[in-house]
Amino acid sequence: MTEVWITIGVLSAGTAAIKAVGPATLGGRSLPTRVAAVIGLFAPALLAALVVVGTIGGDNGGLVLDARLAGVGAAVGALALRLPMAVVVLAAAAAAASVRALGG
Repeated sequence: MTEVWITIGVLSAGTAAIKAVGPATLGGRSLPTRVAAVIGLFAPALLAALVVVGTIGGDNGGLVLDARLAGVGAAVGALALRLPMAVVVLAAAAAAASVRALGG
């Protein structure tokens, strides 16, 4: 158990140090417009990658095509139709449940 807490402490300190580097090096200066635009795209790209890996990523780097993919597909379709978020979630859940009920 001690190794786990040491790891958590080291990672916490490392995260705090990384977060402190930006303000310490830039001070009151602002980033160039192009750099700020690229940094603004990191969060959506990371979120999309996490959704893809969580949806079709399997063990040892394999692909798994199951009910999760149907749920994400239904959510994408509902978002494309600009439906309310509650409807998007319900559509995704219904699609995933339907595929699981059919044995997929």
